[in-house]
Amino acid sequence: MADRMAEAGRFLALAGWGAAERQHLAGDASDRRYERLRAGAATAVLMDNPPGGADDPAAFVTMARHLRGLGLSAPAVRVADTDAGFLLLEDLGDDLYARLLEADPAREAELYAPAVDVLCHLQAAPAPPGLADLAACDWAQAAGFALDWYAYAATGEKPAPDRFLAAVQSALCVHADGPRVLILRDYHAENLLWLPGRDGLARVGLLDFQLGQMGQPGYDLVSLLQDARRDVSAETEAAMIARFAATTGAAPEGFAAQYATLGAQRALRILGIFVRLCLVAAKPGYLRLIPRVWRQLQHNLAHPALADLRAVCEDLLPAPTPDILSRIESQCSPSR
Repeated sequence: MADRMAEAGRFLALAGWGAAERQHLAGDASDRRYERLRAGAATAVLMDNPPGGADDPAAFVTMARHLRGLGLSAPAVRVADTDAGFLLLEDLGDDLYARLLEADPAREAELYAPAVDVLCHLQAAPAPPGLADLAACDWAQAAGFALDWYAYAATGEKPAPDRFLAAVQSALCVHADGPRVLILRDYHAENLLWLPGRDGLARVGLLDFQLGQMGQPGYDLVSLLQDARRDVSAETEAAMIARFAATTGAAPEGFAAQYATLGAQRALRILGIFVRLCLVAAKPGYLRLIPRVWRQLQHNLAHPALADLRAVCEDLLPAPTPDILSRIESQCSPSR
């Protein structure tokens, strides 16, 4: 860590921000860290994204350029050393959707409507070339994290995956395997900022989009409305689904099945990821989010189109009772 801090200091010195005051701003489920820099009245953000991880700072730069070219508010990249994993970014402020909604939940529909409009605008434009475009079997394998991590930690046994993977893949092939659009993947209230001083779609600030790839239109909408970290009201969820479908021209019945399928796949994957973060990365705080993700999974599996997948999940995945969550937490890796 000391070496990394020294490297960051050298990067900032070369960028002209070596004398800036540095304040920790945020960290997340990856190894990436952010600091706010202050030099007099000027501010900027340092992204420290160590090389060798899953996130590629060069991909962040490419995606930021694409989003800004569409008139959207991704932070401007002022200086980049992608080999070392350091970016100096425009500071978009502190008005995260999550923070604003915690202070005033009544603003939910007001804030979510432009966020949905951003998705519609983004998906109507051509995507950058060369993005990953996974097949249904790959998305099914990602859902298998629920077996590999959640079920195994909860029961001590890893279920045979064949029936589960076949059910997930079948649901995806039938309901969510059409023409691809650009998806940002982590499109939720902790990665969106409200910028009321800007106009139109630019009022929505975008963060954490470096994993953008090709995917199904409903995926980012699910990420927004079935947020693992906060409850979105049923009224807002229904209104935003209708807004998205009306703008994109999606048939409501078919889109409802796509939305439920993608929601189930995403919830299954997140169950596994949150347990892995506990067991491997010594981050047990993510376990408290599992009951919400479980409720979202059950809501999606209640769609008639997912009857087969629902039956398999009922057989293989135990509900996250307090006893099971305690059992998982007892296996958490020691703090590093």
